[in-house]
Amino acid sequence: MGDGRQRRRWEYWWVAVRFSLLLCLGEKVSAQIRYSIPEEVKEGSVVGNVAKDLGLDVSTLVERRFRIVSGSKDALFHVNQNNGVLYVHKNIDREELCDGNIACLINLKMVVENPLEIHYVGVEITDVNDHSPIFPGNEQYLEIAEHTMLGTRFQIQAARDPDIKLNSVRLYKLSQSDHFEIEIRDDEDKIPFLVLKKALDRELKTKHRLLVTAVDGGSPQRSGTVNVTINVLDSNDNRPVCSQDTYSVRLRENAALGTVVVRVNATDLDEGSNGELEYTLGRNLKPKIYDIFELDSLTGEIKVKGEVDFEDTEVYKLDVQASDKGQPPLTVECRAIIKIIDVNDNQPEVEVTSLSNVVSEDSKPGTVISLISVTDKDSDINGKVLCSISNNVPFELKPSYEDNMYSLVTKHRLDRELVCVYDITITATDCGQPPLSTFKTLRVQISDVNDNSPEFSQTPLELYLVENNAPGASIFSVSATDKDINENAVISYHIVRGEGTLNDVASFLNINSDNGHISVLKSFNFETLKTFQFQVVATDSGTPSLSRNVTINVFILDQNDNAPVILYPVSANGSAEGVEEIPRNVNAGHLVTKVRAYDADIGYNGWLLFSLQEVTDRSLFALDRYTGQIRTLRSFTETDEAEHKLVILVKDNGNVSLSATATVIIKVVEPKEAFAASDVKSSVKDEEENSVTFYLIITLGSVSTLFIISIIVLIVMQCSKPTDYSSKYLQDVNYDGTLCHSIQYRSGDNRYMLVGPRMSIGSTIVPGSNGNTLVVPEHRRRASGEVRAVSKNFNI
Repeated sequence: MGDGRQRRRWEYWWVAVRFSLLLCLGEKVSAQIRYSIPEEVKEGSVVGNVAKDLGLDVSTLVERRFRIVSGSKDALFHVNQNNGVLYVHKNIDREELCDGNIACLINLKMVVENPLEIHYVGVEITDVNDHSPIFPGNEQYLEIAEHTMLGTRFQIQAARDPDIKLNSVRLYKLSQSDHFEIEIRDDEDKIPFLVLKKALDRELKTKHRLLVTAVDGGSPQRSGTVNVTINVLDSNDNRPVCSQDTYSVRLRENAALGTVVVRVNATDLDEGSNGELEYTLGRNLKPKIYDIFELDSLTGEIKVKGEVDFEDTEVYKLDVQASDKGQPPLTVECRAIIKIIDVNDNQPEVEVTSLSNVVSEDSKPGTVISLISVTDKDSDINGKVLCSISNNVPFELKPSYEDNMYSLVTKHRLDRELVCVYDITITATDCGQPPLSTFKTLRVQISDVNDNSPEFSQTPLELYLVENNAPGASIFSVSATDKDINENAVISYHIVRGEGTLNDVASFLNINSDNGHISVLKSFNFETLKTFQFQVVATDSGTPSLSRNVTINVFILDQNDNAPVILYPVSANGSAEGVEEIPRNVNAGHLVTKVRAYDADIGYNGWLLFSLQEVTDRSLFALDRYTGQIRTLRSFTETDEAEHKLVILVKDNGNVSLSATATVIIKVVEPKEAFAASDVKSSVKDEEENSVTFYLIITLGSVSTLFIISIIVLIVMQCSKPTDYSSKYLQDVNYDGTLCHSIQYRSGDNRYMLVGPRMSIGSTIVPGSNGNTLVVPEHRRRASGEVRAVSKNFNI
């Protein structure tokens, strides 16, 4: 336990010293720091406070998404966003991670956003002495001729220690021996050799058993042993000699199988079997060399056996032994150094670190979308990569200060309503011959902002509403569209309520803010209000919200809701009754009296027709259907009664006609009595005529005033509308006792006329118009065209 604590204390002290040296020497290269930790430290051990060393504000790390974005090795470490400390996340085995390389450095790429910063952190994994030297086997055998010269060296299989530097194999020890001592070839491989220091005598001793111990330089030291058995053979006194101690050749990677790389040539001055040579590869080569190269034991040719990859290994060192067939055989060793020439056989690799795949359409040019990292395993010109993106997209690549690093940024303003998603193809091409390319597609979606106002399909709008509408019922519907989406396209409606006369009418209107259905809270009367207008505003739900308004012109259509009013005869108590006296000697066609009536409606609804509902003798009297005049049909006879009762029915021409009745009592008197009665009643009749005339004047004045106001309103609407809209009011008085009036107006290509009781013969009743709307025949307007009528309700 004490040794373990002392070891950990030494490791932490070593980390602190390394980090202090880095700070003192000022090793800063563009926001890059380096830490050093020993392998096999516990999970959760602190590597260093990255945020503090980089000068970042710890309180903003979570908001700025401080994180590691480098490759697959980042799983070994974890950074705490709350305090900026870098921790060991998994157990680190330096030998497994770096495969025996002297320098074991893990580069971490760390990113913070808003604004975007990239920091590079290097973590060096230092070696600890956690492995003992191990020989390939427990036993090794050598055969040495008895006449071998003193000083001859015999290579034995070296021990392997995965640790490096001080912790690797430093020396070899040999058990007590009079004939041998051990030497180490002073190079990086530390190959041990047994050196003959005293001549061998097979007749005295045929075998020598030695114990070789390999010791590393760690603290505490670790060791491994192997038994070496030496068989003493009879003498073969000439050893083979290589033509060169070292053969150096160059070989292109991906060379074809069977390609001859180099030929090792050795000679032996002996004759016979002692001069026949056999070539073998050394015992201390890396295992993968045996998979890549093979040696012809007879010719000494080294051939390609497997795949030669420059990116895996750039230089191969092969130890070749040439042995004769003497007893015992003599051996010479030489080395072949094979340097691999790189060819362009690796496509570039593109790594995309997307900050977000959704970009707001109001993003400014230069907004960073993604970070692009491009690598190529080839070297030199074959590993140089050029990067580009597809044309016709509002994005561009900007190179970083570090090679093969790019930022994908916006180049122009974006408009989601034109293009809502972009598929950006990133092309990475190296500079080799022939060049190799890699394509990667990045999809970027454009998010919506509220930059479009609601739009109405038509403005202004027209509504034709039949009077006496039901209060609270929907009379109209408006609809607007918005090119934006989601909440920016959710539209609500409201009615503009301002000051003035129009505000009085708008106060009785209500609109459903969700669907634009307009309802009215009161019933309109054509006789008091014929037209008005109001405005509806459509507002979206964006921030800030945008709106647009539309003007709605409302025209009230007449309904047959007024019954005819009898103006004459009227009795003193107000009932429609009267008495007329005529001489018995009048001729046929004599005008007895005239029934006068008035209807406040217009068009067919105000067109009155007269008929005899009840009469004492139908052969005596006739009633004019249109004027209401009562005339005699024949002369009176002695047998005719002296008093006749006529009940006159007055009704309009509405779809559901309304009517009134008047009663006329006709008394037949002798001529002298008639003249006397005429003198007596003349003054009364004059007074009644004056009264009727007064009422007619008042009625005509009211109707004229009402239609003059309508004309003014329609003229104002015509001036404010781009469409062809004109109105003309006509008012006539039938001097035969029946009032009439008419309205003519134009909407679009159609001209409509609302007429009173006295209609033109050429006018036509339109079915379904409540009997108050006429369409002026085409021959009065133009030679050909379509005649259309106004319906009760219009929905947009």
